[in-house]
Amino acid sequence: MSQNSVILKLIALPIAIFVSCMGIMTILGGHITPGGGFQGGALITAGVILCILVYGLDKSPINFSHNFVDIVESFGILVYIGLGLVGLFFAGAFLYNVGTDLSGVVPGFVRTIFHYPDVTNAGIVPYLNIVVGLKVFVGLSAIVIAFMGFKKFEEEN
Repeated sequence: MSQNSVILKLIALPIAIFVSCMGIMTILGGHITPGGGFQGGALITAGVILCILVYGLDKSPINFSHNFVDIVESFGILVYIGLGLVGLFFAGAFLYNVGTDLSGVVPGFVRTIFHYPDVTNAGIVPYLNIVVGLKVFVGLSAIVIAFMGFKKFEEEN
């Protein structure tokens, strides 16, 4: 059971939301700024960790079911592999950046599909950042939730 002060409980959720938004911004801007999927996913997880530490595992306002973690993990890896296979199929190299196609080997309709609407035209890199961010977010969150569950189990016995 969490024995934290009322002030800490009042400010923890807004800070967690702010940190999570910074993580989302890091993921979405990772192709033109330092950072990206891993760093953004870790920032989002920091918000989850803050809520779990302050409110406790059972009363945390940010709570994930096993199904949610399973689906997001599976979605992240499937999209990552799918993007890699598109490059392998159309350009002959796994994770070839079909959105920019510097070698000129990808058909125009495929290049149009994966063309990221940004002035920098990073191709598939922003999409890779998003799926890596999702994977890191749910992976680190699952680890923290498991450790807190083990701690709770140990305290009860």
